Amino acid sequence: MKYLRFASIDIGSNAIRLLFSYVFETKTGPVFRKALLVRVPIRLGADSFTHGYISPDNINKLVDSMKSFKYLMKAHGVISYQAYATSAMREASNSVHITDRVYEETGIPVKIISGEEEANEIASRFLAHDLNMIGPVLYVDVGGGSTELTLVEGDEKIGQHSFDLGTIRLLHHTVEPGIWKELKYWLKEHHLNNSKIQIIGSGGNINKIFKMKRKKVGDNFITPASLKSAYAELLDLSYEDRIVKYYLNPDRADVIIPACEIFLNITDFTKTKKIYVPKVGLSDGIVRSLYREHKVMVNG
Repeated sequence: MKYLRFASIDIGSNAIRLLFSYVFETKTGPVFRKALLVRVPIRLGADSFTHGYISPDNINKLVDSMKSFKYLMKAHGVISYQAYATSAMREASNSVHITDRVYEETGIPVKIISGEEEANEIASRFLAHDLNMIGPVLYVDVGGGSTELTLVEGDEKIGQHSFDLGTIRLLHHTVEPGIWKELKYWLKEHHLNNSKIQIIGSGGNINKIFKMKRKKVGDNFITPASLKSAYAELLDLSYEDRIVKYYLNPDRADVIIPACEIFLNITDFTKTKKIYVPKVGLSDGIVRSLYREHKVMVNG
């Protein structure tokens, strides 16, 4: 069976991720499989959201990580890759200096994308089809610097917005006053208050909560009640105990609390019954885009 190797780099606010994916070209269409995920916990958002720029120490860590990513991609024989940077880099005053340095030292071009572009990559319409979901679907991606909401029905995108509401911002108390009202106004404007809308959640934190509370193998969703239960359990533990009891990485054990708060606010307002967690994110969306571009190039 023929398969293609792609890689995607997501330079986020809480970590940097390199995802290797295989695309198997079958008679019924492409099949996407994750091969390996490399995650480096560099908290760029702690710099950007509190000081407005990224520190020299974190720049050096980022460049070193990108150097290693370059050699890993070469070893894996990827045919195409893309590196995207999101909220922390969008707001950093020295982001151009950083992307220039990364390119000079690694040859990897980094594209700083807008919140709307980020949401587009994450909320690919294929997800609702893969999950056999009928009717409108709300994609909720919670990151360190922003929360992306995208409302889709069938093949039509009905609404989309990126809010400067993320786990790192909440952790460092840098969320602008009124952002919660802005989010709820957007939901109400799209008639989602008390709508019981189907939600697809993405981001490392909801993936971890899903793993904590999944009732049986094969489940692809959690309920708001399970989410509230996880939130209460995590709040009741110290930072150190969260790491030990739930096998959380140190850079996950603090941000998972504000992530719960964001999802709970949205589920409470919409009265949704389930949050589907297919464990996808920006990196997966990038791979899909790379494959489409590859097919266009090959087919002329």
